[in-house]
Amino acid sequence: MNEVKKPRTILRYTPGERANHWIIAITFVLLALSGLGLFHPAFYWLTSLFGGGTWTRILHPFVGLLMVVCFAVFAVRMWKHNLMTRQDAQWLRQFGDVVNGREDKLPDVGRYNAGQKVLFFALVLFLLVLLVTGVVMWRVYFGAVFPIGAIRLASLLHALFAFLLICAIIVHIYAAVWVKGSVHAMTQGTVSPGWAWKHHRAWFRQVFGLPARK
Repeated sequence: MNEVKKPRTILRYTPGERANHWIIAITFVLLALSGLGLFHPAFYWLTSLFGGGTWTRILHPFVGLLMVVCFAVFAVRMWKHNLMTRQDAQWLRQFGDVVNGREDKLPDVGRYNAGQKVLFFALVLFLLVLLVTGVVMWRVYFGAVFPIGAIRLASLLHALFAFLLICAIIVHIYAAVWVKGSVHAMTQGTVSPGWAWKHHRAWFRQVFGLPARK
């Protein structure tokens, strides 16, 4: 590693990737707030943020479509980086070392670690279910297409997977704050070579054209 002339920073996310990420983040917040407002009378006051109940019901599905489209773009670009490997399986088996910060004992990590990959595919699943159930529930356009039983089941699944999505995003935010430098990567787009070597050693080797660890 010492023989490699390292730049001061490494590009991790392009401006387009960062912009897309923050659109997803903003739409998620809007969907969580509007969804809670529509979910239970105790949260109905949240609909005032969107101009009242009627406007909340109108805007919620369109914002949802925007989020799904942006996430689909992100997923296509990052799919190959999130495929599981044997090193990822070993990483998961050593999860105790992960939570205790013993990264020197872990196998080399690519652009994303196994935890991030699991979260990625969980988000793909959650958003697919939310998209399908959301369409079934969108009675303005599809009310005459689906029977009432399907709409009721879709409503239940939509609420369940929305809750799971919120939990997954909380984990994502916690992990980003926990690993110092992750937030900077998504705001400024770059990381230091030291950060890349510590947290994503296989990716570091790939960036600098070094042979993979045997």
